[in-house]
Amino acid sequence: MPLSKQDVDHIAQLARLHLSDEEQERYRQQLSDILDHVSKLQELDTTDVPAMASIVVPQSRLRPDEPAAAMPRTDLLANAPEAAEQQFKVPPVLDGDA
Repeated sequence: MPLSKQDVDHIAQLARLHLSDEEQERYRQQLSDILDHVSKLQELDTTDVPAMASIVVPQSRLRPDEPAAAMPRTDLLANAPEAAEQQFKVPPVLDGDA
């Protein structure tokens, strides 16, 4: 499906692009090739091909939250790189007096 120079000019205006004559010709050929390829794909019989993607967004199936006993603080702090006064010790984030 060959595009005309006017088609490319219209597409460029929609995209707010300023194309030189050389660019218009190059893009006219490239877009025509793409449309030819798409038309070939549309001719394929895909009735027996299962869909691999869907436009329907599946609902996330998360398990419900269930309260559970927390790990003992000593076990948690044992895995920390540093601990002080029964708390995680982290490097300062802000400079100066916060």
